[in-house]
Amino acid sequence: MALKSGIVGLPNVGKSTLFNALTSAGALAANYPFATKDPNVGIITVPDERVDVLGKLVKTRNKVYTTVEIVDIAGLIKGASQGEGLGNQFLANIREVDAILHVIRCFDDNNVVHVDGSIDPVRDKEIIDTELLLKDIETVEKRVEKYKKYAKSGKKDDIKKLEIAQKILSFLGQESAAREYVPENEEEQAIFREMMLLTAKPVLYILNVDEDSVITGNKYTEALEDRVKGENAEIIKISAGIEADLIGFDNPEEKMMFLEEMGLQEPGVNRVIKSSYKLLNLITFLTAGEKETRAWTVHRGATAPQAAGVIHTDFEKGFIRAEVIKYDDFVEYGSEHAVKEAGKMNVEGKDYVVQDGDVMHFRFNV
Repeated sequence: MALKSGIVGLPNVGKSTLFNALTSAGALAANYPFATKDPNVGIITVPDERVDVLGKLVKTRNKVYTTVEIVDIAGLIKGASQGEGLGNQFLANIREVDAILHVIRCFDDNNVVHVDGSIDPVRDKEIIDTELLLKDIETVEKRVEKYKKYAKSGKKDDIKKLEIAQKILSFLGQESAAREYVPENEEEQAIFREMMLLTAKPVLYILNVDEDSVITGNKYTEALEDRVKGENAEIIKISAGIEADLIGFDNPEEKMMFLEEMGLQEPGVNRVIKSSYKLLNLITFLTAGEKETRAWTVHRGATAPQAAGVIHTDFEKGFIRAEVIKYDDFVEYGSEHAVKEAGKMNVEGKDYVVQDGDVMHFRFNV
C-alpha cells in the first residue's frame, strides 16, 4: 500500500534531521535554506510490539512489520504559491503525498539560521497555511472557469458542477482549510476529491524543541498549541537533536539508557511513525505462524475480503470466510489451539469489518 507522508515546513527547521532519524538514510541536513532541493524518500518500519509478542508465542522463524513511506520535501517560504524560492517544486511534491507532517521550530539557537530572522512558530505555521491555501484557491478558481464554459451549454450536470466549485471557492475564501469542508452528497464529494487540494490533507504538527523542552514544552510550544486548538490536529514534541544522537547507538540497551537519562520512554521518531500511520487512517491486522508472523496494512473500515486481498488478490476473489482472534485473547490463552478451545475464535463472513490488531486466517477457494 503505497501511501506517503510528507515532511514539510520552512527552510532550516529540522526537517532533514528528522528524516535522517526516521530513516537513517543520510539525507543532507545543512544549516542554510533550501538544502533539500529534490525530495528524499524513505521506507520506514512501523514499530509494533504485537508482532514481537505473537512471534514468541508461535515460535516464528521470520517477523515482518508494516511500513510507511516518508518524503522529505524542500523548504517553503512566503510567496511560494507565486513561485518564490522552490515554491512550484514544493507544491508539486506535497500534492503527491497523502498526509502532511508539518515540522515547526520551537527552540532558540543563534548558531542555526532562521529564514525570517526570528523564532515565531505561530507565524511560521501561518506562512505554510497561507501558501497552501492560496494555491488551493488558484486551483479551484481554474476549475470554476472551466465549469463556466461547460455550463453555457445549459446542461443541468454542468451547471451543478459550477455551483459546487463556486461553493468550495467561497469556503476557501473565508481562510478555511479544505480539510474542514464537509461535502453534502456523493456528487459534491467526487468533485471535491478530484481537485486534490493541498489543505485537504490531514496534518500532524511536529514541534522541534531543545532537549530541555521535550517533556515540559516551552513558551513557543504553548503558543503554537493554543493556536491550533480548534483544528482537531495532533501535536508531537520532539528534539531532532536527540533523535540524531540516537542514530549513533547500535546497542539497544545503551540507547534505552540514553533515553531514560533524558526522561523518555521511547524515541520520538517512534511516536512520529505511529502518528503518521494513524494520520493516514490505517490499521494493522496480523497473521501468525511458525514460518512467519506479519503485520498487514489496510484502511480503517476495510472488510475481511479486502484484507485478504492485501495478502494476495486470489484470496479476495475466492474468499470464503475469515477466522479471527482478538490480539488480547491470543496473548491471554497463548496459542491458537487454546483460543479455539476457549471458544474465543470467531468465524466471520464477507461483511466483517477488520479491527486493529485482529489476528486473521483466511479460507478461500480459487
